[in-house]
Amino acid sequence: MAKKIVKQVSLTQYMANELDQETTNLIEEAKKSALNAYSPYSNFQVGAALLLSNGKTILGNNQENACYPAGLCAERVAFFSAKSQYPDCQIIKVAIVAKPANQQQFKMATPCGSCRQVMSEYENNQEQSIKVYLPDTDGSVYESDSIDNFLPFKFSNKDLNS
Repeated sequence: MAKKIVKQVSLTQYMANELDQETTNLIEEAKKSALNAYSPYSNFQVGAALLLSNGKTILGNNQENACYPAGLCAERVAFFSAKSQYPDCQIIKVAIVAKPANQQQFKMATPCGSCRQVMSEYENNQEQSIKVYLPDTDGSVYESDSIDNFLPFKFSNKDLNS
């Protein structure tokens, strides 16, 4: 007999003025980082800002390449940079922003599948959830308590040890 498996995801929607100062600052850092993106092909600027357990903020932005697969998304730039510089620090939260290069306003953009997998790997390894913040054009900010909300049926190191 077939059995239906349901996984629910949950996001909390805040207005930007309801966020604590630390998270507001993280979002602003992600926006600044997005403006430095190298995106001549997509003209879509993405920025990510991570808050580490040591209080440091690590930035990333998308880096494109004429050979498209050789580019890298903002989230992976930030996550890889954080772990190369501070391998023993946990990632507490990440703010991700995006906008078309010809527009002023940032809009909500969720991480791509590859970034979701990378973020999930770090969350699994540190055995602590990473909060994700996604601001939108209407002034709201979506908060996820875990990467699991973006990748509920993830592949992890546990799958390799069967």
